[in-house]
Amino acid sequence: MLDLLLRNVRALTMRDEAPRAHTVGVLGGRIVGVDDEVADLSARTVVDGGGAVLTPGFTDAHNHMVWYGLSLAELDLSGCRTLDELYDTVAARAAQLPSDAWVVGSQYDDFVLGRHPERAALDRAGGGRPVWLKHRSAHMCVASSAILDKAGILDGSAPVPEGGVVERDAAGEATGLLAEQAQQLVDALVKPYPVDELAEAIARAAKVYAAEGLTHVTEAGIGGGWIGHSPAEAAAYQLARQRGELTARVELMPAADVLHPLAEELVGLDLGLRSGFGDDRLRIGPMKIFTDGALSSRTAAVTEPFEGSGGLGVLGDDPEVLRARILAAHRSGWRVAAHAIGDRAIDLTLDAFEQAQREFPRPGVRHRIEHAAMVRPDQLPRLAALDVVPVPQARFLYEIGDTIRAALGDARVPWVYRHRSFLDAGLRVPASSDRPCVGTGAPLAGMRNMVERTTSGGVVLAQDERVDATEALRAFTTHAAYAGGLEHRRGHIEAGMDADLVLLDDDPTTVPSSAIDGIGVLATFVGGEAVYGGEKLTYARGGAG
Repeated sequence: MLDLLLRNVRALTMRDEAPRAHTVGVLGGRIVGVDDEVADLSARTVVDGGGAVLTPGFTDAHNHMVWYGLSLAELDLSGCRTLDELYDTVAARAAQLPSDAWVVGSQYDDFVLGRHPERAALDRAGGGRPVWLKHRSAHMCVASSAILDKAGILDGSAPVPEGGVVERDAAGEATGLLAEQAQQLVDALVKPYPVDELAEAIARAAKVYAAEGLTHVTEAGIGGGWIGHSPAEAAAYQLARQRGELTARVELMPAADVLHPLAEELVGLDLGLRSGFGDDRLRIGPMKIFTDGALSSRTAAVTEPFEGSGGLGVLGDDPEVLRARILAAHRSGWRVAAHAIGDRAIDLTLDAFEQAQREFPRPGVRHRIEHAAMVRPDQLPRLAALDVVPVPQARFLYEIGDTIRAALGDARVPWVYRHRSFLDAGLRVPASSDRPCVGTGAPLAGMRNMVERTTSGGVVLAQDERVDATEALRAFTTHAAYAGGLEHRRGHIEAGMDADLVLLDDDPTTVPSSAIDGIGVLATFVGGEAVYGGEKLTYARGGAG
């Protein structure tokens, strides 16, 4: 007897040889067959889909789950259109807090506001309270005098970390703006977060993810650096799982900072743990390393200067240090996920990957370049030759595409957040959001952006990089599974696959592209169990197919 039989559905199997199905059977958390293979079998639970569309569960190949969960409790500044509006929003929150409480906000956009918030104005808005506002790119933040003083930034007593920027005015005074690794100076005042607080943040995020059809996510950096929240961050995921509040399957990327020397010239986590350790619900993924910054903050490492202000961006560390870390991780059996946005950073990363494979061959390792945001034509064959997985974020095209265009100029726009060119080169392109950076992480919104590539200002960026809706769905399913080395377990609807499924009220491959992000998620299943929408399903009587 089956555990679950889904019938009267329009299943998009993502299998070329049998792209459609109408009945799906589940036993022991796995799909055991479709249509005639299971239609006559009995089942403990039978769900009538009423003609709804069934797809493999969605995957976000690069997100920040803890960070997003924490941001849900922070002041949301994404709707602020002027600096005065932002300051008023900060002041209103400050008035509700004790005199020594921090005012923490996120998602402000200097491109919309005209410039970054200023330290003196934050002092006034916060009434002297510590005020910490995070840029929507996550690569910058602004802080009030109270925080800068505690961090040793006002008097310059705190050294600026390699790869970081502390902005100062003509008089040498800190403006409050910190970029890239310099954000660690503020982070040190609030970290590490308690494990229980992080577990609660994971639970908050998990509820949102389930409602959006996400069944698998990759957490892109834990444990160290400015991206991590605690040396015990993995324990927070274990705690959330133990409590039954981690509904999605999760792959964790430890930050490069937490790897340390082991025996035999290897590097890794204690006991030699590395990529792949864990189970089908929670496991260790690639090592995450930052090689540069971001395009919107003009801190990405580029070969030609940014428009207007010029500058070539910044590398995440000394080039030789970055190369050595990548080489050591590869030699030690890790997959490597290198944050590389600018073409100069991508050159550095590809050079390191090539050296690693030359000196310590590991066929099929599937190293990744996170974002791969600005890839020159000559870099495409190098990516393909190394079977590197590029992990771009199509949603950025809408949210910050106009800012990126202004930073790069029209000549380099065709290189930005490629998709079609990657596919044509023989690469798989997993979908990701980088949530909470920049904007929404909803998968259906990301699919629309892959198809349209339109900025919030109405400009189409690199039209030749558009893909159709089926290819966009593949990015969230089959290609995302490939990126994690799990194409044998998820990404298709067929016998043997995990029963991670999402039920939709319309077909994203046939509706107009403008309607894709309006499709409703009716239910989300992980291992055949409804983690969202179960109470809304129509159950057939008798428990038989």
